[in-house]
Amino acid sequence: MAEAYPDPRKSEDVEKDAVSVGESSYAQKDWHHSYKWSRKLLQWGLETRGITPVPARERVDTRYSKIFFIWLSWNCNILSFSAGTLGPAVFGLGLRDSCLVILFFNLLCSALPAYFCTWGPKLGLRQMCQARYSFGFYGVIIPAVFNLCSMMGFCILNCILGGQTLSSISDGHLTWTVGIVVIALLSLFLSFCGIKILAWYEGLSWVPVLIVFLVALGVGGKHLGNPPPLEPATAPMILSFASTIAGFVITYCSLGSDFTTYFNPSVPSWKIFLYSYLGFNTPIILIQCLGAAVAVSVPLVPAWEEGYANGNVGGLVEAMLRPTGNFGKFLTVLMALSVTANIAPTLYSFSLSFQVFIPPLAVIPRYMFSLLATAILIPVSIVGAHKFYDTLTNFLGLIGYWASAFGAIVLAEHLVVRRGAFASYDLRFWQDARRLPTGLAALGACALACALIVPAIDQVWFVGPIARHTGDVGFELAFAAAGVFYVPLRYLELKYRPLV
Repeated sequence: MAEAYPDPRKSEDVEKDAVSVGESSYAQKDWHHSYKWSRKLLQWGLETRGITPVPARERVDTRYSKIFFIWLSWNCNILSFSAGTLGPAVFGLGLRDSCLVILFFNLLCSALPAYFCTWGPKLGLRQMCQARYSFGFYGVIIPAVFNLCSMMGFCILNCILGGQTLSSISDGHLTWTVGIVVIALLSLFLSFCGIKILAWYEGLSWVPVLIVFLVALGVGGKHLGNPPPLEPATAPMILSFASTIAGFVITYCSLGSDFTTYFNPSVPSWKIFLYSYLGFNTPIILIQCLGAAVAVSVPLVPAWEEGYANGNVGGLVEAMLRPTGNFGKFLTVLMALSVTANIAPTLYSFSLSFQVFIPPLAVIPRYMFSLLATAILIPVSIVGAHKFYDTLTNFLGLIGYWASAFGAIVLAEHLVVRRGAFASYDLRFWQDARRLPTGLAALGACALACALIVPAIDQVWFVGPIARHTGDVGFELAFAAAGVFYVPLRYLELKYRPLV
């Protein structure tokens, strides 16, 4: 695959176009120097860069293993555990079938976001900005909106889980609402600081979570069993759970390169891919399988069943750790705080997608949008706190559809239209609506793909005619159909607007 770097002359023009000075554009510098408090934040080294491309001279980070720990900590938390419980608890699968689905579909679906991570060092573009080279300047606003909703959904789920878990150790003295607020504010602080603090935190936060899971296994492992499922697994049951698992990981393809844009362009792509692929699969597969194992054993352990009442995953974790006394409560707090390692980087990417959603706001420093996201996150999490399982199942199933189509189109643009050559991206025009693609090919491919996706989805509110017989195969058809439809439409588009 071609690995040629973009033309250095184009990179120089990008720097002029972005008017980058240090960590931010001139517009952002002016904004910062207009206020005393914002000047103080600059002096503290706060990252202000948003979607402005990172010029080659600033892509100097060679600590490539950081991306492994970012994805490791991002997914080493109670949300991964709860996703694993869905197989037995919601879809009625046994332990073996749940674990096989978890293993296969995570290994398959994590390859795409891991590959997209390799683009950051080569182009210096955030993921949604890179998507402008297929969706166009205005067309990419639509997937940016879906991305914003997906990221906010994940943050809501994590806040609910963290709030549940904190509340479970207080004997009712700490409500879910207070727990949600605490989790959201801690995550906001980490996101506010920028990529350097985030990378440092993500490099450490997985350690206490690992300890919690090991203690939980040591204490409760004797209760884990493998009772037969109530009914044999069917194809619809397996594929519907597979769609949920796919939705958990494939959505990272819309933010993969957000965290690799500061890496040195000379890094071999295979190295970033391997670090990312292992960073995704190591925690997700192991913790989701643990969640499935615990879920099938809940009916066998009265204390677990009591803690798990009404789908309270935080209460289940607390019940598993209860035999260790006060130390168990301390570990439960650590487990609750583990979701901050997911929410904080998600808020970071939320800020970037918001600038793509409303391009004129790109002059406003990135961290301001973390404040906006938190203002939305807290009340919505509180409202949805008592419908966690319904929310989780429906959400993970839905987001897999758009993310698959998005990933297929961006991938087809790079591999088929541009032959895998990074030099074919003219970075001078990263925000030039008149030179970038119109986006009609990408949006048209998505629209045509919907004709196949809708009959193949299996959700509480709608079951398509195909899904009645096969289970939910919407995300598979979304990927295949969007990619196939996009290529001819894109070549037609190129007759009217040349490649940049």
